[in-house]
Amino acid sequence: MARLENKVALVSGGASGLGRAQCLTMAREGASVVVTDINEEGAQAVAKEINGNGGKAIFFHQDVTSEARWEEVVAATSSEFGSLSILVNNAGIAAGGNAEDGTLEDWQHLMSINLDAVFLGTKHGIRSMKQTGGGSIINISSIMGLIGAAGSAAYNASKGGVKLLTKSAALHCANAGYGIRVNSVHPGFINTPMIQQIFAGPDGDAARAHLVGLHPIGRLGEPQDIANGILYLASDESSFVTGSELVIDGGYTAQ
Repeated sequence: MARLENKVALVSGGASGLGRAQCLTMAREGASVVVTDINEEGAQAVAKEINGNGGKAIFFHQDVTSEARWEEVVAATSSEFGSLSILVNNAGIAAGGNAEDGTLEDWQHLMSINLDAVFLGTKHGIRSMKQTGGGSIINISSIMGLIGAAGSAAYNASKGGVKLLTKSAALHCANAGYGIRVNSVHPGFINTPMIQQIFAGPDGDAARAHLVGLHPIGRLGEPQDIANGILYLASDESSFVTGSELVIDGGYTAQ
């Protein structure tokens, strides 16, 4: 039996990078997958790929900063598949800016996607899952939610916020007896289109060597490395895991 047989997974930011790998992996393991993204073309392509491989998927356009849209997407998921059992709050953006020079406008924009949207997804995921016997909510944080970087004030704050929001939600669900587990995942630098943009410049080779050198394991992560961790937390194999951080970083934070 597949590890996610009879489960329904919703992944925000599922059109590319980490989200795409998560959607494909969970579909291979038997989950029905709802792919959401502001990039409708990309989300549709991922859903089409899953269906073409014999899986089951649908896509929705979703602005994760809109609470009304979260309500609509979660309700549509339950209407289509009968329930929601896995939610991955994956959508996010990266931006620089230190605590002295960063603008309030940039801070608020980043927070609206990286933290406010995770709150909204968690909130409406809980409200749906508690009606149907529980589930697993997985919030994508970062190693930058565990350690600081001088030029990443807003990003650090958002990802640190995701970590502690996750713990609070996990305790709430456990105390209420909902059967809902809530955990965070903390990737290191992963070879995604976002990172590849850094390598496209004239100093791309040096930038790659520098980033690789930060990871004692000797390479950057791949989206599948993160998807494998998501699969564990989504499955019943992690039934005793809640309020935890799963760090997948090639040893970055062990130093």
